[in-house]
Amino acid sequence: MTSETLNTLPRDEAEAQLRNCCAAETWVEGMLEGLPYRDKSALITQSRDLWPKLTEQDWLQAFSAHPKIGDIDSLRAKYASTRAMASGEQAGARQAPEEILQRLKAGNDAYQEKFGFIFIVCATGKSAGEMLELLEARLTQTRAQEIATAATEQAKITELRLEKLL
Repeated sequence: MTSETLNTLPRDEAEAQLRNCCAAETWVEGMLEGLPYRDKSALITQSRDLWPKLTEQDWLQAFSAHPKIGDIDSLRAKYASTRAMASGEQAGARQAPEEILQRLKAGNDAYQEKFGFIFIVCATGKSAGEMLELLEARLTQTRAQEIATAATEQAKITELRLEKLL
């Protein structure tokens, strides 16, 4: 889609497209108010300008739209990967070790119990081990610190989704 296409969508369709990027109602409304956008840069600038104006309730609404990594089968599927050899040849598929998957599940459960929302992280390019390290480190934060950290991660995710949208 182009910015021109987004600009000409009926409001409900534009709203649905934006909600796919971030489910915070205040953010969606702010993005709709910014229409029309001259280009992708203007769209992303509007999003960045809205983030500091959002409340904890807005962030929690955005977080709630993410699926929780809740079972071992979904973790296995998420972290199954292939590795390219230095020569560029593809090695066989390599799954994350079972121990890491089990610790991710336990960590996700502990996180939700402690903070009251699911673990939010921009996972693009991160291995299961890297995700586990981040999760375990963030479990030591206070709820206020974690809301701020998760909101920063949500902003990264939203921006990636806006990039994909246009």
